[in-house]
Amino acid sequence: MTMYPAEGPITCRVDGAVLEVTLDRPKANAIDLATSRIMGDVFAAFRDDDLRVALLRAEGDKFFCPGWDLKAAAEGDAVDGDYGVGGFGGLQELRDLNKPVIVAVNGICCGGGLELALSADIILASDNASFALPEIRSGTVADAASIKLPKRIPYHIAMEMLLTGRWLDADEAHRWGFVNQICDQGVLLDNARALAQTLADGPPLVYAAIKEIVRDAEDSKFQDCMNRITKRQLKTVDVLYGSEDNLEGARAFAEKRDPVWKGR
Repeated sequence: MTMYPAEGPITCRVDGAVLEVTLDRPKANAIDLATSRIMGDVFAAFRDDDLRVALLRAEGDKFFCPGWDLKAAAEGDAVDGDYGVGGFGGLQELRDLNKPVIVAVNGICCGGGLELALSADIILASDNASFALPEIRSGTVADAASIKLPKRIPYHIAMEMLLTGRWLDADEAHRWGFVNQICDQGVLLDNARALAQTLADGPPLVYAAIKEIVRDAEDSKFQDCMNRITKRQLKTVDVLYGSEDNLEGARAFAEKRDPVWKGR
């Protein structure tokens, strides 16, 4: 089994098929270059091992993550430095991550922290969570958010966030659709862990196919993407259609029992 970090700014906990990754950099959980590289190594290892679901959270109840560590930048961390595999926070540019990722947001989530959350598949937020892209106020651009956010929520709301830097509370974030669920602070982690276990019990080859199809479809015409699926030109789809799990799903349905997924 992969040896994940047990101490430092990033700590990991393995629970069955779930990898729980905790960002812990007091006081605000800002990410410097070294932390980003650790996160990239962690998520790349998760991508390549036998674990099925990742849950990203942050220590503390005030900050999830404000993004880039400006204090580290002032001390020499270059904004265009080596973020490691996967880019900033290890998730944004990590190729071929075909497993579900959940983010549990507790407290302030802004700038690069929000961009990191947007890299997940499902976002749960505490009722004290707040979201913003304040880069405009410091004369820079929220680059990843400028690409992603207008595709995730109504264009005019995304542009308002990008152009003004205004804050959204958890209720508004949920209303616009980039937060899946709002939880009381005291049960946020329990709910996120329960969801992770639910996903971990599901069919991993189907999850992989879903994620590759979604990525492929982002820049494709509908029929072009459908043709690649039906012709089994997407690797994960080809693996799924020739797998034991694909047969197991049909057999379990016919036999009126729960399927047993093997990931092969």
